[in-house]
Amino acid sequence: MKLRGKPLASCASSSPLPPNKRFSLKVALWLLDSPRLGDKPSVKHLAGRMLKQPARQGVVVAQSRLGQMLCRDCGNARDRRIGHDLLRQAARAGDLSAQQEYARLCQAQEE
Repeated sequence: MKLRGKPLASCASSSPLPPNKRFSLKVALWLLDSPRLGDKPSVKHLAGRMLKQPARQGVVVAQSRLGQMLCRDCGNARDRRIGHDLLRQAARAGDLSAQQEYARLCQAQEE
């Protein structure tokens, strides 16, 4: 999954999401949390595409979930690095699950 456009660090101070983007964020989170759908690669790909724009705009929950997906499910180093950056941003913003995942990743890198 490729993220193009603005660097992630410059997106932290954006305006709130418009209603149609909030809808896509909610749908993406619903897809990932759905027991039957959440494990399918095609659903993860779709949800990742839907989370990309909110994550760029600094929505913490989108950064956290997309970062977790990229770190866990992607095989290439570029996507894992982007996922790591997204998790770091979400962790700094106070997202508890991002803090836990980021700590786990940092601990695994040290070993």
